[in-house]
Amino acid sequence: MANREELIKIVHNADQCLTELYGAENVAVQKSRYITAIEEFCERYGDKDNLVIFSAPGRTEIGGNHTDHNLGKVLAGSVNLDVIAVCSKTDSEWICVKSEGYPEDKISVNDLSIHENEAGKSASLVRGMAARFQQFGYKIGGFEAYTTTNVLKGSGLSSSAAFEVLIGTVLNGLYNEGVVSPVEIAKMAQYAENEYFKKPCGLMDQMASSVGGIVAIDFKDKEHPLIEKVNFDFSKSGYALCIVDTGGNHADLTDEYASIPEEMKAVAGHFGKSVLREVSKEDILSDLMALREKFGDRAVLRAFHYLDDNERVEKEVEALNQGDFETFKDMIISSGNSSFRFLQNVYAAKNPKEQGLSLALYLAQSILDGKGAYRVHGGGFGGTTQNFVPFDMVEQFRNVMESVFGNGKCHILFIRNCGGVKVL
Repeated sequence: MANREELIKIVHNADQCLTELYGAENVAVQKSRYITAIEEFCERYGDKDNLVIFSAPGRTEIGGNHTDHNLGKVLAGSVNLDVIAVCSKTDSEWICVKSEGYPEDKISVNDLSIHENEAGKSASLVRGMAARFQQFGYKIGGFEAYTTTNVLKGSGLSSSAAFEVLIGTVLNGLYNEGVVSPVEIAKMAQYAENEYFKKPCGLMDQMASSVGGIVAIDFKDKEHPLIEKVNFDFSKSGYALCIVDTGGNHADLTDEYASIPEEMKAVAGHFGKSVLREVSKEDILSDLMALREKFGDRAVLRAFHYLDDNERVEKEVEALNQGDFETFKDMIISSGNSSFRFLQNVYAAKNPKEQGLSLALYLAQSILDGKGAYRVHGGGFGGTTQNFVPFDMVEQFRNVMESVFGNGKCHILFIRNCGGVKVL
């Protein structure tokens, strides 16, 4: 813990730490970002002698597109875009969080009930995380925080999960000496988003942000998911992770997103099961005519995608563990093709004229065919693509993508090896 002057001095000398989190080429930018956040905190709350900084990363879904909500398998990684918080522990009942560009959220630890008027607002996530910590018997208390994020909203990198994990990491660090596990924090974050923020979601986003690195997650037992850290160094693969933001309009797409788990679970319900994880491909093939008549072809195709993508996750993990990046790339492309053809989440059926993702995928195939890999990223229906681009092709790839979708729309990222963490 330090005061303003001491903490700024620590940041100036934190090259190794910041390199591990953000990459050597980003250290200078991050030092400026951290120092600005410290100054903004002190401007609002005053200089304190117990200042600390916490970070929680965004995540990239690598394998398992729309599988977690049916208790499937996923492969995900934390990235070098994050939300940081400059914090000071206080003796009051108030949690005060000022996020850059937004009004301050002020939550009393004596009132952790669900506030319906906070649904969809960051205050609900702060309240929900504090409530869950308390429900699980952990300590909570007041603190002041200034946060800033470079996790792209609407990008499939999960800015909301990063914020939830950040608040959990702060409560863990300030009041619980770090004893709360990353898995527990992820579960609490999902609870806060489901119950307080009022948004249904699986557990993948929060788990990837909280645990960090590359993680394979099997959600068969949703209370005790199996988590495997995959020890593969992407920085030595010869490929850059490029996320292309196509700028799609996410407005009025809630029904498109909701139809995917609904249709998958409807097929499972035909067999008396609640999720597709409990159904086999043989089950579906044996009653295909009845399923088509009852639910339509799209629901059946989405069920096949689910089952196949679960198997692809296993093959991706095996390939990375063996250092077989060529097979891994093949699985990425195969998953992307399945999402496009069978899951059908690359463009919205209600708006076929807007197909930025389809165009981005075509361009990626044209540039990377036989050399890299590409797929829809995250929920789909607009948004972003994920691309693994050879280092010597990054500039060509970025120039083409940004000539179509705009400057700054191609983001060169890497997998960072830690999740929610106290920095410095």
